[in-house]
Amino acid sequence: MKFQALSLSLLAALPTFGLAAPQLTVTAVNPLPLARASQTIELSAKDLAPLGEASLERIHVKDAAGKELLCQAVDTDYDDYHEANIVIFQSDFAANEKKTFTVVVGKKHEFKKTDFKAHGRFARERFDDFAWENDCIAHRMYGAALETWKGEPLCSSTVDVWSKRVPQMVIDGWYLADDYHADTGEGCDDYSAGLSRGCGGNGLWAADRLWTSRNFVHSRVLANGPIRVLFELDYAPFDVNGVSVAEVKRISLDAGQNLDHFQSRYQPYTRPGKPVTLTTAIGLKKVAGEQKEFNAEHGWLISWEKMEHLPGSEGVAIVLDPKLVEKATEDKLNQLVIAKLPTDNVSSYWAGFGWEKYGPAANAEAWMKYVDEFSQGLQAPIEVKVSAE
Repeated sequence: MKFQALSLSLLAALPTFGLAAPQLTVTAVNPLPLARASQTIELSAKDLAPLGEASLERIHVKDAAGKELLCQAVDTDYDDYHEANIVIFQSDFAANEKKTFTVVVGKKHEFKKTDFKAHGRFARERFDDFAWENDCIAHRMYGAALETWKGEPLCSSTVDVWSKRVPQMVIDGWYLADDYHADTGEGCDDYSAGLSRGCGGNGLWAADRLWTSRNFVHSRVLANGPIRVLFELDYAPFDVNGVSVAEVKRISLDAGQNLDHFQSRYQPYTRPGKPVTLTTAIGLKKVAGEQKEFNAEHGWLISWEKMEHLPGSEGVAIVLDPKLVEKATEDKLNQLVIAKLPTDNVSSYWAGFGWEKYGPAANAEAWMKYVDEFSQGLQAPIEVKVSAE
């Protein structure tokens, strides 16, 4: 692998003797009759190979007018070299719009603070939180140290909500001030997830009840902006109706989106010849007076609910592949969607929220429209073709 990278670098360094620098053309088509903002386009290392560049951090993308677009090299497989294997960029699309982009090699990207629209980090100073955000929303999940904190111990793999209302990154500043329960103009933490599933926390369903992991024990960041934050959380094995199951949760959030992508890889520990079939459950915290709506055909569950202390309301949602949906149910703390797990035992779904003071959730109807169109977009992604000039 190192030899191949060196060879490609030497090839790229050879004089061209007047030949035009190589470039690629990306054609992207929105197949839906819906406008779609902040759509992320991914280009794999294989797509980019004709450029002859080993470092994907030197890949640049321009739109049809020649304007350079923000792009990010991402390592999705977390291999031993920690080298990027895809490049991502974003564009807005009108209904059924077709766009073209040009991809070239340039100098290594140097991002400014103002470029960042996604960010996340482990917060040891706050009892092992992991917090993340984009320009629309923010969340946190709880690490092991919180389980034994004398002040307010909590054992929960819930997904907490931080209701921001500015596009700039806020979590570092909120932790620094250690005062994020009052809205001073940027938003605040006005959501008590507690022992519930919060905003899209998940677990496994067996014996007609929910089984969940404890707080995460390890974390690692795979990508940290400017467009995408991507990280993993490890959970110690937990009991699921007599079967011990370990979990690795991968979470990603792209700029401009109000829904995160969650992927839980479950590993059941069973005796040889004793396979077990797992069923997942994904939840939203029950809230008094909530307006709940479930659409099995489109694969979503939404709730419109009052803020806990601030004026106004917010919407929360779960979206998943409709073919995996079994039913909607509830327990004491949660509204739940029960879903089949593929044979690889990876649960994949999207969850997030919107506050009526910021973003696409001006009211319950607007939130439902946003979530339903997001679901349609998952079933009909932007169609991308890469060709050499």
